[in-house]
Amino acid sequence: MAKNDKDHHHHQDEQVDHSKMDHSKHVGHSYHEDQVKEGIQDDSNPAKIHNDHAHHNHSSHDHSGHEHHHHGNFKEIFLKSLPLGIVILLLSPMMDVRLPFQFTFPYSDIVVAVLATILLVYGGKPFYQGAIAEFKEKAPGMMALISLGISVSYLYSIYAVLVRYVTGDHIMDFFFEFASLLLIMLLGHWIEMKAVGEAGDAQKSLAELVPKDAHVVLKNDSIETRPVNELKVGDLVRVQAGENVPADGIIKRGTSRINEALLTGESKPIEKGAGDKVIGGSTNGAGILYLEVQETGDQSFISQVQTLISQAQDQPSRAENLAQKVAGWLFYIAIATAFLAFVVWLYIADIQTAVLFTVTTLVIACPHALGLAIPLVIARSTSLGASRGLLVKDREALELATKADVMILDKTGTLTTGEFKVLNMETLDGQHTEAEIAALMAGIEGGSSHPIAQSIVQYAEKQGIQPVHFDSIDVVSGAGIEGNANGRKYELISQKALGRDVAVDVPKGATLSILVEDGNPIGTVALGDELKETSRTLIQALKHYNIKPIMATGDNETAAQGVAEELGIEYRANQLPQDKYDLVESLKNNGQTVIMVGDGVNDAPSLAIADVGIAVGAGTQVAIDSADVILTQSDPGDIESFIELANKTTSKMKQNLVWGAGYNFIAIPIAAGVLASIGITLAPAAGAVLMSVSTVIVAINAMTLKLRNRAV
Repeated sequence: MAKNDKDHHHHQDEQVDHSKMDHSKHVGHSYHEDQVKEGIQDDSNPAKIHNDHAHHNHSSHDHSGHEHHHHGNFKEIFLKSLPLGIVILLLSPMMDVRLPFQFTFPYSDIVVAVLATILLVYGGKPFYQGAIAEFKEKAPGMMALISLGISVSYLYSIYAVLVRYVTGDHIMDFFFEFASLLLIMLLGHWIEMKAVGEAGDAQKSLAELVPKDAHVVLKNDSIETRPVNELKVGDLVRVQAGENVPADGIIKRGTSRINEALLTGESKPIEKGAGDKVIGGSTNGAGILYLEVQETGDQSFISQVQTLISQAQDQPSRAENLAQKVAGWLFYIAIATAFLAFVVWLYIADIQTAVLFTVTTLVIACPHALGLAIPLVIARSTSLGASRGLLVKDREALELATKADVMILDKTGTLTTGEFKVLNMETLDGQHTEAEIAALMAGIEGGSSHPIAQSIVQYAEKQGIQPVHFDSIDVVSGAGIEGNANGRKYELISQKALGRDVAVDVPKGATLSILVEDGNPIGTVALGDELKETSRTLIQALKHYNIKPIMATGDNETAAQGVAEELGIEYRANQLPQDKYDLVESLKNNGQTVIMVGDGVNDAPSLAIADVGIAVGAGTQVAIDSADVILTQSDPGDIESFIELANKTTSKMKQNLVWGAGYNFIAIPIAAGVLASIGITLAPAAGAVLMSVSTVIVAINAMTLKLRNRAV
């Protein structure tokens, strides 16, 4: 009697046999060999050094001050700077206007000058570091603009204090503006850093799939535990039940079911025996396997997937980063206007007037509202996304998603449930009811934990059908399973094993099993992977947004075609990691913006190279680490919510940039005195009020970001 898991595989001939695939021909070898051999697990690899929230290429070229890892922990800096800033705000008039909560005392301006110096050195450090990075790239932007504002306001204010004590003249200082700008910028960066969170490390997660040690079988049949990195081609290793396979190899003896989700992305374990290939990092089932090592180190499957991810991470981002552009324009406008104001007022009046107009112009240019414009929208967007099961790890993904031309979707676990289910059951001889057929099938499958067997048993349970008791059950190698009940012999086998066609309609991509009684077919069951409920509405939504959906799956042609036809989309079948990577790369090379959705290790390289990578939350950690967006509920409908969120967030960002920068574009020329000849000047106090109003409008506008309720 054999009721164990290594049982039958009556459906095996109708499924793609991944064990026969020579993945070494596909993964990584179309790339230059020497890159594959460069030591991708070396921590010095620059592709593995990530920003706190910019985990790969999408943000590695963002120099707008969002490289939080290099520019400090903004939360800590803000909280430590806050007490200093508050004291300065309490003791310093706002552009010479004392506010109700402010007070002064003898030499309070000296105290303020000392505190401002400490605040500049500590709180200003990340902005100066960011500005240096921007200037090295010859692309001054937000960090340069902030550094300019705090430097000018600080230096002129120190000058004003010195003049008071040296000459007795009163000169307006800008300590209030200096402290408020620095605190607001630190707060804005902290808000954004908190919103987008920290990225995982896909390479690290990949490395963790492979065990550290292997059980090597010596010539005398004794077992030696040896580090995996010391394995050599030709070594014979034993893989215990439940262990991860230590290296790519060929099974010499033993049978078991291997979970190769990392290769195929499909959740169903595959029955494997002598002569079949196994992949390092895949998980062994209940059996014990002896395998001969074929590939180690850089030539292994996982190492080559790591190489693909590294190559993807090295590619530059295609996001425009509007905030950085606007800040860059403001920087040049402020510098040019201030210089012009100095020259003109020096000619018209005197140097003191020229300096005052110049400094006022540069201080007015301080991007208070602009600095909060994007972080506040990101914070609101992140909160909304989280309420819909969307975790956005990279804000640039939102901007890029609005320009998407193509979305590539994995099949199993993304568009479909990833689980075998009974799609239909039919009686063939007219003498048995469907309930009787279900009872017999559930009885003969009752002792197996195989996914197909369990789906039949669960189907009978849901129908309230009691399984038939079988006296004996045996596995029929390569065909299915057989048993005896009520004096009759029954077989549950594949159509191929039956040897003739059965006249039933089989759903596209389904696996057909036939129940035979004493040699006569009496019933059939079609099993397959079901579409998730929201998959159809997702495809409709993508077409509404003019995004072309393409399904790319490791499944066989028949299974892929069935799902693709049901959804009315293009598809690619039998896709290995290299194939998906090449597909994304070719589309990008044709100038298209690509979103990739996947859940397995096989999707990780393409998730990383895509303009936007979306990982299904129920998938592997490697896929999640490689993606920009995570669907925590694994619901395709959430992809539709993400596209809506991306469009609305980007729209709010642009609106806030108009409000935040619009004030500067108007105020800077007036502050420089361009309208002084007709009696229109911008008093410092009025400029401060406008600055505050602009900041408030930006905050209110960010809070109005909302998503529509999605019909389920």
